[in-house]
Amino acid sequence: MNPPFKTTDLYDEYLEELQVAAPIFRDFGGKKSFCGQIVTLKAVDDNSFLKASFEQDGSGKVLVVDASASMRCAMMGDVIAALGASNGWQGIIINGCIRDSAEVGKVNIGVKALATIPRKTIKRNQGILNIPVHFADITFNPDEFIYADEDGIVVANTNLI
Repeated sequence: MNPPFKTTDLYDEYLEELQVAAPIFRDFGGKKSFCGQIVTLKAVDDNSFLKASFEQDGSGKVLVVDASASMRCAMMGDVIAALGASNGWQGIIINGCIRDSAEVGKVNIGVKALATIPRKTIKRNQGILNIPVHFADITFNPDEFIYADEDGIVVANTNLI
């Protein structure tokens, strides 16, 4: 469970230490406010590495997925969201799509993504973990800290709460 915070308050207090993501995401998960240490993934139209990441212990972590804003298929649905929640992941930010949005909304995990689409990915076991990824006007680096709520997303080099 995350301690209470508001991205607006973090911005006001730590203005110089934060990156602020462009407001391009929609909220889908059961948790509207979530934070944690960043794990990054670069994968387009293949969620093999996303699922494998969610199979690992994610206590206190948020997966940040650069799917290159692909609108071709969903990187995650309700089954994978539930897998992540069951393994302690606080949330996921996807520069791409999800599916099963009504069911994902019932899972106790934070989910921000661009849109929904019913089409699933093709599994090719392709992706790169723990590299800097850039989207939404900021760079997400592994091991930085991310804070997300209804007002947006901010990223800091250190844990602020």
